[in-house]
Amino acid sequence: MDETNIGSLIAEVKDGRLSRRTFLQKMASVGIAAPLATQILIWNDVAEAQPASRYKPTKAGGGGPLKILLWQAPTLLNPHFASGVKDQIATRVFYEPLAGWDEEGNLIPFLAAEIPSKQNGGVSADGKIITWKLKRGVQWHDGTPFTADDVIFTAEYAADQATAAYTSGTYRESKFEKFDDYTVRVIFPDAAPFWATAFVGVAGMIIPKHHFADYKGNNSRDAPANLKPVGTGPYKFVEFKPGDILTGERFADYHVNVQPHFDTIEVKGGGDAVSAARAVLQTGEYDYAWNIQVEDEVLKRMETGGKGKVIAVPAGDLEFIILNPTDPWTEVDGERSSVKTKHPTLSDPKVREAINLLIDRDSIQKFIYGRGGTATASFVNEPARFKSKKLTYEFNIDKANKILDEAGYARGADGIREKGGKKLKYVFQTSINAPRQKTQAIIKQACQRAGIDIELKSVAASVFFSSDVANPDTYTKLYCDIEMFTSVQPQPDPERFLRQLISSEVANKDNKWQGRNVSRHTDPEVDKAYQAAQKELDPEKRAALMIKADEIFCSAHVILPLLSRKIVAVSANSLVPDISGWDTTTWNIGAWYRT
Repeated sequence: MDETNIGSLIAEVKDGRLSRRTFLQKMASVGIAAPLATQILIWNDVAEAQPASRYKPTKAGGGGPLKILLWQAPTLLNPHFASGVKDQIATRVFYEPLAGWDEEGNLIPFLAAEIPSKQNGGVSADGKIITWKLKRGVQWHDGTPFTADDVIFTAEYAADQATAAYTSGTYRESKFEKFDDYTVRVIFPDAAPFWATAFVGVAGMIIPKHHFADYKGNNSRDAPANLKPVGTGPYKFVEFKPGDILTGERFADYHVNVQPHFDTIEVKGGGDAVSAARAVLQTGEYDYAWNIQVEDEVLKRMETGGKGKVIAVPAGDLEFIILNPTDPWTEVDGERSSVKTKHPTLSDPKVREAINLLIDRDSIQKFIYGRGGTATASFVNEPARFKSKKLTYEFNIDKANKILDEAGYARGADGIREKGGKKLKYVFQTSINAPRQKTQAIIKQACQRAGIDIELKSVAASVFFSSDVANPDTYTKLYCDIEMFTSVQPQPDPERFLRQLISSEVANKDNKWQGRNVSRHTDPEVDKAYQAAQKELDPEKRAALMIKADEIFCSAHVILPLLSRKIVAVSANSLVPDISGWDTTTWNIGAWYRT
């Protein structure tokens, strides 16, 4: 379907001859998923329809306890330091953004009174100014009124380089103005084709000015509220033991009518994915468990227990490997894996190309992940319109050996290749769970057949995904040669997801390793394509620019995509959770209920 045909369909939606649902179905038939199709309508001034609520309870409270397992235990509760998904999930229990993303890619208001559009005056004609009208009558958990001052402060807090916020990239390139106590404006330097970034979703949670004003900048990590949150969400903070348990109670003055259904919430950390699945599917001890990275055959057997079900939600998440182009074993100016260094062998493109050929993605999908993931060579996979058709993968040990032979890496007496006294010996780290350890083993075995020695390292998930800047084993530090993890795409547009590929987001000591580009690899052509996409209003051209950035970066073989992953969780049969693949798991936790 070309741009002219899409334009004709949009015109039919505008004048009422075609329903939104039929438009979405026609887009899906040509590979354009619902989230992107929805965005195409928004780009073309078709007001967004708000889906009907599926929430059934008629009063707040009375649901008893809600018990959630996050086996990758949360370690802090400041949403702007939450580089790990586990911390993002935990903070969203208490904090809210102006708007979030539902499973269909629709923007749903939380602290906003409505979603900005050209029809309601929220989106300027030139696409540079977004005006948010805030919901009135909202209180922070301590009774203080929520106002525009909190929204503006959140932007200033995150944008301050000294704060070293994980979300800084979302705020530092725009201006923010308070119009009145319940109206704020986001001013972009150029027309913004995808403006729903600041104050939206994972990066958009609003924090109270009166609790953080004294902790903006260099002393940001000292704020008591980093561990004792005061939010506007459906649950009030009760207790937090980092790495163990988090509890909350229903906020009686919550601003959404008849929510939440549950009286208390418990988020329990620790253990592993298998035991978490068992606690929901077989013993029924918990209501919900997140990130069930367990072999699919094991899950199918557990489901026969009859107490719960597996949920697999489409998403843009990616399981991938980083080949560190910097030196993780040499310290420069107080940090290892510094951009001022080069890796002794992984800085060689030929070595990286060979390793990419030693990954049997099809077997990893078939025998480990099953319905939970699809093998891929592209960094962006969803929505399908943004996925590269050029990037392909191949498993070929013979070809890898030939590349290394031609590059001058000869096998020594121990069978390990070397060149100039530098051996192809690497430490390969990831978090502890069975699918990842099995994936490591598959890759190690193939590498051995090519004369590459791999030492496997497994780090407890609560440590690996910790936001603690003093922890040397976090995935953002990259203090190893090779590492593997999943990156979450937090919205139905890959613009923020692709920040992981640009130079301004390199993780380093100066930003407390909160930059989103963990690989440290940069390419000026990637930056150029990404920056052009941020200004391009034509959906087709914009998608092409993002695909170009993806292709350039992936062709360097620093990032090796493995699987396009779904969000796999387990839920009690009686629980009705609201899960979106485009936002964090607890994005709408107030609307969860039990039948």
